[in-house]
Amino acid sequence: MNKKDIADFKKQFKMNNDLLKIKDIFNVYIMKESSEVYHHQSTPFEMLEQEQQELFLTNFKKVLTGQLDQKLFELKFQRNIENSSQLILHQAILTNDTDEWKGHMLDLVEKMLKDKQYEMDIVVTFIHGEYLKPTKRSNEETEESSRDAVYANPFILCSINKTIDPKKELLFDYVEKEFKYHFVVDPVINLKVPVGGFLFPSFTDHAADVNHVLYSAGKAYELDYHFIEEVLNAEEAMTAQDDKIVFEEIVKDVAGNQINTSILANVFDEIQRVVEENEEPDAPKLDYRDVEKVLTTSGVQDVDRQKVESAFKKVIDDENYELKATSIVPKYTSKSIKIKTKVADISVCPQDLRYVRQMHVDGKLCLMIEVEENTVIEGFEMIPEAIFNKVKDEE
Repeated sequence: MNKKDIADFKKQFKMNNDLLKIKDIFNVYIMKESSEVYHHQSTPFEMLEQEQQELFLTNFKKVLTGQLDQKLFELKFQRNIENSSQLILHQAILTNDTDEWKGHMLDLVEKMLKDKQYEMDIVVTFIHGEYLKPTKRSNEETEESSRDAVYANPFILCSINKTIDPKKELLFDYVEKEFKYHFVVDPVINLKVPVGGFLFPSFTDHAADVNHVLYSAGKAYELDYHFIEEVLNAEEAMTAQDDKIVFEEIVKDVAGNQINTSILANVFDEIQRVVEENEEPDAPKLDYRDVEKVLTTSGVQDVDRQKVESAFKKVIDDENYELKATSIVPKYTSKSIKIKTKVADISVCPQDLRYVRQMHVDGKLCLMIEVEENTVIEGFEMIPEAIFNKVKDEE
């Protein structure tokens, strides 16, 4: 799934939407002390009160919220796995028997509990529904509605939510005119911040792909690898952060640890150009041939394809691995470039890196930043050093 596919699916989670049919909702309560199922309950979604439906719909949208390769990951299922979750989910999608569907979901919960101790009580929520997509646009001339013919894609979405201990409060009773200790025993299920979840199958241009699952992490870059590998039986995920580190190590292996800021700025500019010229909805990927071209175009010396291919093999043990271009350029990862020094840490945008120089001045190693206007620090405008020295001399 790309960014557009996820956005299209996510926006369907709203009240009274006839393009999203949620059949059943199945909640499973797991106790932290024993890591056992304390209670489970299945209900037709339409039987829930409207306020409950709205709470859950908001929760499901949260599961589908986040950047690809940071919080959301399209994962491929592992092959030749005994009791494969891909098979369990596929069988669950096809059945119309609620009890059979619940049984499959409990099979997944059993995998969650195996060799895992949770730090808090959690609630695992599954929904079984259909995602409908019109086959063509509405025709005003013939009064033919786009809803007359639709593609129906069954899906299962899972949300994992932790519970919050109820508050202990002191209340004042106006009638009895006395202070009372107030304590609610029932834990609160935090539907606002899911700690994980998944969507099966993934969708590409509204077409189902049963060989992939969309995994949702609780926070960006904080993946639950036990859940990915042992519960979903999916292949290990590479985050945008991982891709960036791999790229940096490959460049170091090819060009050495030292590189000037102009060339580094050229590298980022070249990759950004690749992204902007890409016409496909998916982010462009860079193999060792593309990286060799980027480095050569950017001015890195003594680069050849064999050297780059060897670096891929050494760093990630796969010369055929492809890096997502958007994971490498800080602009697309919502991050600036960090410059670390003993005196201070500085952050600059990738496009401004070319204005930074490391130079020797009066025998001292200095970091020089070219600026177009006077710098302001805490409201005070800095005086250029040459002018400052002149003022002192005149005094």
